[in-house]
Amino acid sequence: MSLYIPGSMDRRHFMRHLAAGSAATVPAFGFLNHLSANADQVRRNEKACILVWLGGGPPTIDMWDLKPGSKNGGEFRPISTKGDLQISEHLPKIAQQMDVLSVVRSMSTREADHTRGRYYMQTAYVPNPTVTHPSFGSVVSHELSSKRKYLEIPAFVSVGGGSGSSGFLGMTHAPFVVDSNGQIRNATQGAVDRRRLDQRLAMWNVVEDGFIKSDRGDLPQAHKDVYGKAVNLMTSQQMQAFQVNKEDPKVIEAYGNNNFGRGMLMARRLVEEGVPFVEVNLGGWDLHSQVFNTLRDQRLPTLDQGISALVQDLKSRGMMNNVTIVCMGEFGRTPRINQDTGRDHWAASWSLLIGGGGLKGGVAVGSTDKDGVAIEGKSYLPGDIWATVCKALGIPLNIVHTSKRGRPMKIANGGNPIEELI
Repeated sequence: MSLYIPGSMDRRHFMRHLAAGSAATVPAFGFLNHLSANADQVRRNEKACILVWLGGGPPTIDMWDLKPGSKNGGEFRPISTKGDLQISEHLPKIAQQMDVLSVVRSMSTREADHTRGRYYMQTAYVPNPTVTHPSFGSVVSHELSSKRKYLEIPAFVSVGGGSGSSGFLGMTHAPFVVDSNGQIRNATQGAVDRRRLDQRLAMWNVVEDGFIKSDRGDLPQAHKDVYGKAVNLMTSQQMQAFQVNKEDPKVIEAYGNNNFGRGMLMARRLVEEGVPFVEVNLGGWDLHSQVFNTLRDQRLPTLDQGISALVQDLKSRGMMNNVTIVCMGEFGRTPRINQDTGRDHWAASWSLLIGGGGLKGGVAVGSTDKDGVAIEGKSYLPGDIWATVCKALGIPLNIVHTSKRGRPMKIANGGNPIEELI
């Protein structure tokens, strides 16, 4: 048995995570069958959310809300799906899964700066210099982790990301950041077999017990407890959920043997283990130039394969009604095509993908005008998206958190679930 031991820099992150209050497979496409116990079935039936974060601001007018015939329409054409809506021709695999996915086409948000836009979309609050709001993964961790006594690994995992913050909810609920191979970011890697680890732990116990007996107050015992929790986490069988390379090669290929595909497969493994919130990052959407070539040749094929494989996999495991998928970035991009054949930042009218978790699939919520410039009818804010996710996860919307300065903070900033999806 070999164990992953993080390097010193990330060991500090590891310890902060734990010190704040830790202790906190059925066939995939018909290939595997390695879940057996009732406990595994319970975990698979737990509610969870997977956020697919498209960093940079995706041009949703070329993905989910195409405008054929408009001067803003661009080069792509819409195709029919298994739902009652059309999406881009370069997302054909997702089109076949739109019976359980929907598109919200009337997002209208006020932040068209990358940093502020990400903060707003992930917290439901606009940035404020007097308070750091928790990202919604931290909110879900705060509300659900204590109810999952069996969960030995963090309740909020970010694959390939990590810019979110737990804010006033504390380090316990911060994102546990790994890359698509399950390694902690910037960590040095060393394999230590179990016999050598036990020898090191025995020596460590002697040293720790000596400090405890030296009558130096409560700090030595607290120090030992924190490191003990770290050891428990490193040796937990649940850590195998991060080891995507143990999947059948056919499953890995189905998701796409790239960082995003492996990240999506890891997300499925983690929610199957009972983790309530996983964020998977796919960057490269800040397309101020060559938008159509980049989408056609790079971004959309990768996204199409990863999301469609995840949905198909969740369906085959009977998990689709328990796992909510949200796919979005910090904003959309301009309907107008610029002189570099690109699209610029645009927060006034854009779209996102959402589905699973018992939400209604196959529908388009809201609409924009023929040129994609203005929203027709009702518009939606980040809080409405996260309120919808709360509804799917069974998190009460009347919860009010308290900031470090004693200010009341409504969950999802008081947003309302989108009725057409419930």
